[in-house]
Amino acid sequence: MAASSTIDKSKPYIPVAGLASDGWSEDRKATATCYCGTVQLIFSLDGVVNTFVCNCTDCRKITASMFASNFTVKDSHFEHARGKDRLKTFSQSQTIASGKAMANYFCDNCGTLMYRVGERFPGVSILRIGTVDDFSLHETELRPRQEMWTKNRVCWFTGVQGVEETFEGQGQRTKRSQL
Repeated sequence: MAASSTIDKSKPYIPVAGLASDGWSEDRKATATCYCGTVQLIFSLDGVVNTFVCNCTDCRKITASMFASNFTVKDSHFEHARGKDRLKTFSQSQTIASGKAMANYFCDNCGTLMYRVGERFPGVSILRIGTVDDFSLHETELRPRQEMWTKNRVCWFTGVQGVEETFEGQGQRTKRSQL
């Protein structure tokens, strides 16, 4: 039996992951912390707009992975607990499909990408699910509901089961069936 199947996901589960030891989750609010602990964000689950996996080429490069797991949260439901002054920003529009700028906010100490802000998405920020300290939320409230840019998905990843797929550039949407 897998270790994760023995964890009660109805309760916060904050394992040792990175150097911060003060992550928390309570009253529909939680923290997201960079690897070294310098930057910590607080967000409200009531402000979450969407949860998704993105296979776009920018997400692949900026995360050094084959896809990114993200959630969008209203800016009114998101704040910096610490380290706002320690964030470095990189913004560009050249490779963004919409042609509109996307700004990336990284911890200046460990390099963790904490969130993105896009001109195309006013009033929301795109946070990384992997930065959320309560791992139970990764599988419950923040479980991806959509998979984007599936035309760029690597062949060895079969995708997220039970979510809407978006084949950007082709105008097609389908829903993957649950296995």
